[in-house]
Amino acid sequence: MPRENYQESLADLRADVRAMGADVLDQFDLALEALDRRDAALARRVFEGDEAINDRYLALEQECIDLLALQQPVAGDLRFVAASFKILTDLERVGDLATNFGEYALAAEHADPTDVDVARIGTLCRDQLTAALDAYADGDAAACRTVARRDDEVDALCQRASEAVVRELIAGEAGNDAWAAERLLDDVSRLLLTVRDLERVGDHAVNVAARTLYMVEEDPELIY
Repeated sequence: MPRENYQESLADLRADVRAMGADVLDQFDLALEALDRRDAALARRVFEGDEAINDRYLALEQECIDLLALQQPVAGDLRFVAASFKILTDLERVGDLATNFGEYALAAEHADPTDVDVARIGTLCRDQLTAALDAYADGDAAACRTVARRDDEVDALCQRASEAVVRELIAGEAGNDAWAAERLLDDVSRLLLTVRDLERVGDHAVNVAARTLYMVEEDPELIY
């Protein structure tokens, strides 16, 4: 492959990873809206979009393999392709988590048993993933470290939300009504899973930032 074509392939890979990131963010937004509105139609749209995300992931994964096998990149180019390969996996997993939120939306038949601000946590996680993808596109090491620092805020919100849900379960507002108690347990379980999966989205954002930092500075660790 001529050198100019090789460089075009690297540039195309960067643009393709960013485009997949945009699609995953759209899926995440749709899933959060479905969850907030308990909207079955939106949830089904999330499920339908997951196949396209998976197909794109497999195609770009093969693109990375071809570059590694056929071009044998070295130094910075090798780190870029390797980081892109791993970032694709994080994005695909965020897409999977979006389908989880769609499933939780279908299961949420009535008001949540406690006041957990899922929308706020979801917005912060989305901002984190967006910032991490921007850092990847720009090769911005400082932005990667900012994403890592903000993860503490995500973790703290998720911790408080989980504690609030557990307190609601312990309080046992359902009283002696067995059906209501079972419904409360189902709602609590769903909310705990929702918070857990939101925290995982935040973790994947940090992964994207860490892999980008490795790409830019040959540093496998995120130093705050």
